[in-house]
Amino acid sequence: MIDIRGSSAESRSEPSDRVGAGRYAPSPTNDLHLGNLRTALLGWLFARSTARRFLLRIEDLDAARVRPGIAEQQLADLTALGITFDGEPVVQSSRLAIYREALTSLADRTYECFCSRREIAGAASAPHGTPAEYPGTCRNLTDAERESRRQTRPPALRLRADGARQTIRDLLHGEITAEVEDVVLQRNDGVPAYNLAVVIDDGCSGIDQVVRGVDLLPVAATQAYLATLLGYQPPIYAHVPLAVNAQGQRLAKRDGAVTLAALAAESVGPDAVLGLIAESLQLAASDERIALDALLERFDPDHLPRTSWVV
Repeated sequence: MIDIRGSSAESRSEPSDRVGAGRYAPSPTNDLHLGNLRTALLGWLFARSTARRFLLRIEDLDAARVRPGIAEQQLADLTALGITFDGEPVVQSSRLAIYREALTSLADRTYECFCSRREIAGAASAPHGTPAEYPGTCRNLTDAERESRRQTRPPALRLRADGARQTIRDLLHGEITAEVEDVVLQRNDGVPAYNLAVVIDDGCSGIDQVVRGVDLLPVAATQAYLATLLGYQPPIYAHVPLAVNAQGQRLAKRDGAVTLAALAAESVGPDAVLGLIAESLQLAASDERIALDALLERFDPDHLPRTSWVV
């Protein structure tokens, strides 16, 4: 495992009297692409510019999609850009007992759900074809109905939100109030679900600033509500624009030379990649080579682009 505790920007990136923390939390399923690296850099800039620690979490609960060696490669790529972390990484697969203890404490706020993804998509689609949130199919099943359905399919566990509403504070989008969704907290294979795990991990780690892609903005109110149920203070959010391809679709490895390894094969090194990302954030001029500590000095969230980066 690569040492993640080094420092490259002394005074502001490694303050001695830090309050709170930010984080970056990749899933070890594929190499990081330019969009992932850009979000990681933004997380680092937000955290270090506000004297926060910056933590790494490995979100590996979906074991079927985890690839050996990818977590190490992701960390190597982040390190190549100069992004540093505090302490040791949190690995979700080592924390199953903590998630299950939390589920037990939420027993009176959950219900069994027997719906498949296909059934949910069919039941929850609006007339124009846009998927809506879970329609509550299993919310009010009788004991007899639940017992009957257990014979054919193990249940997932969902949060019983009961129409609650939650307000979040986002540094780029302002205050947003939204209805809390009945999200899955435990999958039907018994594995704790994403929405539960991230809330617990953020709370346990003292993370009070969450910087991530704007595609996750719709679940932020639900996660903040769940945090309050579990006794945590919801974090401040910054949902940042995504990197997209020429067709406006979310960037992916299939779009070509968008990972550090692929770019290196075309003689584009980490310094040039950092400059490219900095240019996309309007923190550097075209083809300018700039160090991470200089980016930190220039960083101002109020002047960040609010639109997607077309790669």
